[in-house]
Amino acid sequence: MKLLGYLLAGVLLAGSSANAQVAPSSLLMPSTAAALAASPAPTPAPDPVAVSARPAPALAADPVSAPASAPAAEPAAEPAPAPQGGVIGVYENYSFQFYGGYTFLRFYEAPHHIQTRNGFDTSLAYYYHAGWFGAEGSLLGAFGHQFNENSRFVFVGAGPRFRWAAPRAVEFFGHALVGGSHYVPQTAYGSQGAFGYEVGGGVDADAHHQRLSYRLELDMIGTRYFSTYQYSPKASVGIVWKF
Repeated sequence: MKLLGYLLAGVLLAGSSANAQVAPSSLLMPSTAAALAASPAPTPAPDPVAVSARPAPALAADPVSAPASAPAAEPAAEPAPAPQGGVIGVYENYSFQFYGGYTFLRFYEAPHHIQTRNGFDTSLAYYYHAGWFGAEGSLLGAFGHQFNENSRFVFVGAGPRFRWAAPRAVEFFGHALVGGSHYVPQTAYGSQGAFGYEVGGGVDADAHHQRLSYRLELDMIGTRYFSTYQYSPKASVGIVWKF
């Protein structure tokens, strides 16, 4: 009987101890328990291996150390204006041309009587608007000997002139001049003055200087002295100044 009493007493003690164990959360105040329930779960510590594998974030550009942006391309330069004066081909032409040079003249004074003369030839030509057509004035003086006396032949004329520009800065020209001539010495066969004309042409080749050219000119001068017509060939070489 005592043994049975001890067993019953042990059972009662075990039941009372089980009822005395209460969850820790039930011992807290209602407000504290609600706050703990609402708080988020703690964030786990980052994995060092995973962090090292992540790419580094791009750094913001430093406005001080960053290089300045390339400047915008400048607009193309405007072409240079065309030079004043007319242009034939790619070479500039001027309105005025002054020529001076040496002249060789074969003066056919009379049949079977020819006089050789050396002298100078000058001319001034003006081209309207530096074009192809213009006007020219010319002076020729040729000197020699006849009958043991000094002789000279002078021709002054004016007329139209035409030019044409060829490649390599070469210019061809032609002209026809009318005027008067004078011949010395005096003879018993007629006057010392007579009507005269000159027709022919030549070529100008530009020198290294843009305003200078070398000229070769061939002409024929017609006169009437001593009741005879003279057709005298003339050759001239010299320099042209353009302005």
